[in-house]
Amino acid sequence: MTLAELNQQFGIGSHVKFSEIAGGLIAAEINNQFATASIALQGAHLMTFQPEGEKPVIWLSKYAKFAQGKSIRGGVPVCWPWFGPHATDAKLPGHGYARTVMWDVVETRALADGSTFISFGLLETDATRAQWPHNTPVKVEITAGKSLKVELVTTNRDSQPIQLGEALHTYFHISDVAQMTIRGLENCEYVDKVGETTRRTQQGGIDITSEVDRVYVNTSADCIIEDRGLKRKIRIAKQGSKSTVVWNPWAEKADKMGDFGQDGFRGMVCVESGNAYDNVLSVGPGETHRMAVTYSVEAL
Repeated sequence: MTLAELNQQFGIGSHVKFSEIAGGLIAAEINNQFATASIALQGAHLMTFQPEGEKPVIWLSKYAKFAQGKSIRGGVPVCWPWFGPHATDAKLPGHGYARTVMWDVVETRALADGSTFISFGLLETDATRAQWPHNTPVKVEITAGKSLKVELVTTNRDSQPIQLGEALHTYFHISDVAQMTIRGLENCEYVDKVGETTRRTQQGGIDITSEVDRVYVNTSADCIIEDRGLKRKIRIAKQGSKSTVVWNPWAEKADKMGDFGQDGFRGMVCVESGNAYDNVLSVGPGETHRMAVTYSVEAL
């Protein structure tokens, strides 16, 4: 659809409008009494969310590159239909293809409580079907208001079960990584991917002082980012997810990536809700799997 057609069919006054952003990409811009948010149609990639009177909750790199077929650094990239490297074909893109292909707008609504709802459906092509030859329509549903809710919904219309890995690779805006502790994963087993992959058990809260890349398994617990610098907590409450990923690349790796900027890694942390490693899903024929995550701000 053209920009004019999107605004005509799905625009809702000041609640939802569509605009062209850098790199020729199109974004949905949400603006209601509670918050602002922006979502790129490429990847159904939520880029920003900022409640009224708050600092941003979602981190977007000042040096993010906007280009067709490239993932955006920051926001909420959608990892689907696998997490990490493909199980059998290393040539396929890490974390799947969903975050770098176009999605269609399916519906927009201004809700009675003042929040805004928008949903997207992944646009299948010959290129996507070559990577994932299964009939599995997938949607991203976003509700932005006092809190932010993101749902990833996969339906299996094949005649055989599918193995599904997924994650919402959410980047959070924090004051400084040295002023932050993550709670909620105490005593959980995790796969430590820094250096030689090992299994460990989390002792206490998570403080980050070097590169961290961990997949916590068999946990559906809420996570809380305690930010002493901003004097707030970000609560991450999830359903349909048994894995939580914690990631910060630290200085050397961030420098190599080229889109973090000087010390950009200090102002972000990823706490990702998903199903990976031990928790990869089997979705039977005719079944729908729904993973939902709600992000909210509380006083510290």
